Amino acid sequence: ISVLTQPCAHLVSLGGKRWRPLLLVLCAQMTAQAKKTDVDLTKAYGLTPLVEFAHTASLIHDDIEDGADTRRGKPCAHISYGMDVAINAGSWLYFEATTAIKALNLSSDEKLRLYELFLQELRLLHLGQAMDIKWHRNPDLIPSIEEYTAMVRNKTGTLARLAVKLGILAGGGTDSEIEEAGKIAQDIGVAFQIIDDVINLTTGNPGKKRGDDIVEGKKSLPVLTFFEQNKKNPQKTQELSQCFIQASKEGIESPAVEKAI
Repeated sequence: ISVLTQPCAHLVSLGGKRWRPLLLVLCAQMTAQAKKTDVDLTKAYGLTPLVEFAHTASLIHDDIEDGADTRRGKPCAHISYGMDVAINAGSWLYFEATTAIKALNLSSDEKLRLYELFLQELRLLHLGQAMDIKWHRNPDLIPSIEEYTAMVRNKTGTLARLAVKLGILAGGGTDSEIEEAGKIAQDIGVAFQIIDDVINLTTGNPGKKRGDDIVEGKKSLPVLTFFEQNKKNPQKTQELSQCFIQASKEGIESPAVEKAI
């Protein structure tokens, strides 16, 4: 069993922001307070693995798909444990997350609702990742800012949406309240990703090297904004595209990374 748990536990132990589980619990408290009922924190806390385990699994697979070397300041799971182990452990963790539902003392209808929410958001998460992969694999493919936003609503917004929906549900919210709050949460997820994109090209994200998005070919919002603003200047857009190609070949130490930034 350690061949499954070790890569996942190691990544979780390295920290991370963990704002999604916190958001889940706060939404449960907020909803119960608004309805003047007692919040069941056991239920709220019991649901947090659905969000954090899914997030951890997505990071393991994301690093493989991006060809990344480090995560949270340490070698990625596929570097430390091997590609085959990392792929399998990440996949397992998506399924293992659902034991959080099984462990709660809930009715069959309540559990079915939770399974539906979780699986719906996981499908959207992988749809968003598919869009991102298609774009970073093709240097000549430049999505619109609207397409980028749609991608991020799924790739990053989906786990924020899941956290809020689970929290509202745990606090006794109605279906309409859950859906409305989910729409707000997905925009929080988009904002989080935009900030992450900017930090990547300025100070560099904690535990990562500045500009690794360039090496990975990520069409982040700053990059797309540059292309949008220079539509009539093909020389500048071609120059940036060449930086992406060079950085992809030479890695994070390539002079093309800083040139692109």
